[in-house]
Amino acid sequence: MDIHSVLNLVLPLVTFIILCLTFPFLLMFKFIRSILRPREDLKGKVVLITGASSGIGEQLAYEYAKEGSYLVLIARREDKLRVVAKKAGQLGSPDVLVILADVSKVDDCKRFIEEAVNHFGKLDHLVCNAGFWSFCGFEEVVDVANLVQIMDANFWGSIYPTYFAIPHLKKSRGKIIVNSSISGTMLMARMTIYAASKAALLRFYDNLRIELGPEVSITILTLGFVESELTQGKFMSEQGKVEGNQDRTHVILRTFPLGSLEKCAKVIIDGVCHGKKYITDPSWYKNFTFLSIVCPELAESIWRILFLSDSSCPELINAIAIGIKRFIFPISVELSEKKDN
Repeated sequence: MDIHSVLNLVLPLVTFIILCLTFPFLLMFKFIRSILRPREDLKGKVVLITGASSGIGEQLAYEYAKEGSYLVLIARREDKLRVVAKKAGQLGSPDVLVILADVSKVDDCKRFIEEAVNHFGKLDHLVCNAGFWSFCGFEEVVDVANLVQIMDANFWGSIYPTYFAIPHLKKSRGKIIVNSSISGTMLMARMTIYAASKAALLRFYDNLRIELGPEVSITILTLGFVESELTQGKFMSEQGKVEGNQDRTHVILRTFPLGSLEKCAKVIIDGVCHGKKYITDPSWYKNFTFLSIVCPELAESIWRILFLSDSSCPELINAIAIGIKRFIFPISVELSEKKDN
């Protein structure tokens, strides 16, 4: 019997015993700490947010502004970014710095971190939020080279600013908040590359948390479907172009009620201020993650029926969803549809 055979027999038993002895105390420790740990005061903190011109990034800017934080807003669309900056100032931010940049370009990321620190003298929170969605089968992609765009924006668009921000965050004992996705933790058809980019973020920041230790805290967001430009139809098509298609969005979201953007941002801010390592909203998405782990066969079957089946099931689900969408979609999505029509 070689060493691997021994470990195969011994380690499961040892692991089970260790968990039985330590898990109850760990739960109690986490519960007590959640009660005793004071909520972080965000007043006067310098917060940099990428992808701040819309969606989660925009709403987080407003929530930080209400707390009295200084803001650095990063995006490519100046007109929308200026509107967000103006509203953030009205909501209570003492100073808002707007910087146009593309997070998929390493030089841009280095530049906006330096500009932020030069302007405010420090950096307390880095919110890596920029990215975009794709929804199509892997074989449907016209040019596989176009998939690089997804990794550039969703993965490297967070890694680059993190690299340049770490020295400044160590000085302030600051925090990194990264917007991953629930798709990075669960099985989901027709989101192969998108889910892979988000899973890569999850694993990278989990390991980075170990390397940085207590000097820099990391909160990973594993969000479900919430109202945003993405869920209103903006994603990368099979041709590699970022475009809007609400019909495609309804195919995806027909069985998933959208979460409120404002509520989601409040949950994120509260979790970050209490030092949470992971935040999932809406929280019921955790059940899909659990199902993907303990019974992947069932999870695979569900996604095949919803998105891949040639039977009448998808059409039936779609017909039912059209009738109930007013009850499961936020009012902003309904208004967006009427405006487009």
